[in-house]
Amino acid sequence: MIKNLASLLLPRFLRFRKEAFLLWKAFWSPGTPLYLKFATVAAAAYLVWPVDLVADFIPLLGWIDDIILVPLMVSWIVSRLPATAPVRARQDGPIIDGTARRM
Repeated sequence: MIKNLASLLLPRFLRFRKEAFLLWKAFWSPGTPLYLKFATVAAAAYLVWPVDLVADFIPLLGWIDDIILVPLMVSWIVSRLPATAPVRARQDGPIIDGTARRM
């Protein structure tokens, strides 16, 4: 049971890590739309803001909503990064094309 759960969560965690890195680079890029930058700040603020859907002082339920909602928000934002117009992280950095989730 635990091995099956780990085999399901590990690929999702690795994908979340790549998406978070991509989102960090896209946030600092001047070509990223402003509404996606705002959504990135909102997703980060949701983690530290004391008002959640389920309060964090409830022992396990308060953290479960953060564990579920933040990766969903990050995936949603990454899927909306512009794919047609490449976004550069820096002048000499790699190109971010927003295709992390598109298959």
